Amino acid sequence: MRLTRIIMALTVGLAVVAVPTAAGAAQPQPQPPVVTATPQPPVYPPGPATLTVNPPTVTVGTTVQLVGSGFLPGETVNISYTTTPFAAGVPGADRARRSDGSAVAMAPVSFQQAPTPTSGTLVATAGPDGTFTIPFTPYYPGKYTFTAVGATSGKVATATLIVLKKKQPPLPVTGDSLGTPMKVGGGLVGAGAVLLLLSVAWRKRHRFGIGTTR
Repeated sequence: MRLTRIIMALTVGLAVVAVPTAAGAAQPQPQPPVVTATPQPPVYPPGPATLTVNPPTVTVGTTVQLVGSGFLPGETVNISYTTTPFAAGVPGADRARRSDGSAVAMAPVSFQQAPTPTSGTLVATAGPDGTFTIPFTPYYPGKYTFTAVGATSGKVATATLIVLKKKQPPLPVTGDSLGTPMKVGGGLVGAGAVLLLLSVAWRKRHRFGIGTTR
């Protein structure tokens, strides 16, 4: 009987020791996190790109600033421009003043026979905020049209610039263009009248026999 009791006590002790171990083994073990998110494309700045010229109207040789916004940070922006010369009668044409104070528009020959429109390209780099500012100096009068295209985003923006001729000193007043012909014509009329009078006097002199010799 004592042996049986000893065996039973050992069995109960082993059972008590095994219960915490089994309980610990039954607890769920932490699992490593599983990445399910997929890479997202870069987020472009909201809204369209813009391009402005400051100031928008200048004279030849005056430097302006091209300002762009809405592009990607650090993006290369290609800017192309074309120039359309003014036609006759537009701002920038010369004006001649007559002797009576009135003025008449006179377009320069270069404007009347406008050359082929010029073109060119510029390159800018957008800053961290997607903006850029670059200078531009026009050397010909006319209307300049700028087109900026983002090399990465493909965004497009346009702007225009009006370039006028430099102001020239006022032209001296030399009289109306018809003044000289009228003066010449008046002189010819006077000379004709004098010749007519001399012819009449000569005829009368010979009719009455004055100045003839026998």
